[in-house]
Amino acid sequence: MDNPALVDVTRGKLTESLHRGSVAIVDAAGKLVCGIGDVDARVFPRSAIKALQALPLVESGAADALDLTDAELSLACASHNGEEVHANSARVMLMKAGLSDDALECGPQWPQRMEDAAKLILADETPCGLHNNCSGKHAGFLGLAKVMGVETKGYVEPDHPVQREVRLVMEQLTGDTLSEDVCGTDGCSIPTYASPLRSFARAFAAFGAGEGLDPLRAEAAERIYDACINEPYMVAGAGRFCTRVMEGFRGRVFVKTGAEGVFCASIPELGFGVALKCEDGATRASEVMMATILEVMLELNEDEAALLDSLVNPSILTRRGAEAGHIRPREEFLSLLKSALPR
Repeated sequence: MDNPALVDVTRGKLTESLHRGSVAIVDAAGKLVCGIGDVDARVFPRSAIKALQALPLVESGAADALDLTDAELSLACASHNGEEVHANSARVMLMKAGLSDDALECGPQWPQRMEDAAKLILADETPCGLHNNCSGKHAGFLGLAKVMGVETKGYVEPDHPVQREVRLVMEQLTGDTLSEDVCGTDGCSIPTYASPLRSFARAFAAFGAGEGLDPLRAEAAERIYDACINEPYMVAGAGRFCTRVMEGFRGRVFVKTGAEGVFCASIPELGFGVALKCEDGATRASEVMMATILEVMLELNEDEAALLDSLVNPSILTRRGAEAGHIRPREEFLSLLKSALPR
């Protein structure tokens, strides 16, 4: 099945580029309420599922044993900018587990923002694993390993007890079998497993609504959800889509981006889970896709409407800051959403 074009990129009055994609929206009962494109094709979720990967950290009691704060639990779900607050919080998470940043196996990464990278350069320093956008997730994995009493070295390997726990949670939530045949390696070196979009949407419906989960998992999911919406800056950082949406919607939604144009979301008031992929991997389009879904599905107050308008139709600017075009949802995308999700 060919995925339809969902997002236009305009320059002047003409469409200069377009992005194809697929969208799955599933309700709390596991029913597909909206499917656009091929929702059964396997995709790698990348960082969009970090909140689900953090469930063993809470379910096991490790988060309590390590006395992790909401900010630190939020960081465990983050793809952050590598700002000072993110790196320092990851360092504290490791200290609580009796470890240093040398234990991180995610690799170094320059901070995303120029000003944060400049601070390192001016201090004659180079980035380390703490600046990696996945350092919070890895600090959580290491903390879990310490509380489990297993070897921390090699915690990124598929057969390590921590990764086996994560894989089991993902299988249970998606209803999918995650075999070696669908396993790849993520940018931060952990295993990533490809599943159908509808399976990830199902998982995030359960994550947000708690339906169909045993009490321990439902409590853990609620705690992680609350941590992320209480500390949305830790999930991403300055100027980032996930932080802006969760700050603006004050608990109504959880959203999380992943590399290569993947996005997942939970909308508890509707009982919906959302998973989408921009076929060509463009974040600029996946953000517009997610913002459009929220705009169509939710009743919005004035502030929420203003925020989403800026995210649904972001401007393309010249180097001098003048508006040259827009990134916007195609009419076909809007029609498909509206027909599947009557207000």
